[in-house]
Amino acid sequence: MIHVPVDNNEPLEKALKRFKRFVEKEGVIREWKKREFYVKPSKIKNEKKKAMERKLQKKIRKLQEKESSRR
Repeated sequence: MIHVPVDNNEPLEKALKRFKRFVEKEGVIREWKKREFYVKPSKIKNEKKKAMERKLQKKIRKLQEKESSRR
């Protein structure tokens, strides 16, 4: 559970901003959205595979651009 202490003379907006920053830093919302629905293990595997393929294609494209700019 996230606990953000608030001083008596501290504005609520400032405490809320601090809370939001803490939640974002800890990745609470990202984790919640990830676990919102069940995802089959095969789907996770396929998504990771596609992400790796995209990453590899991007790397190849950058190398080709670098080679073409050298010529």
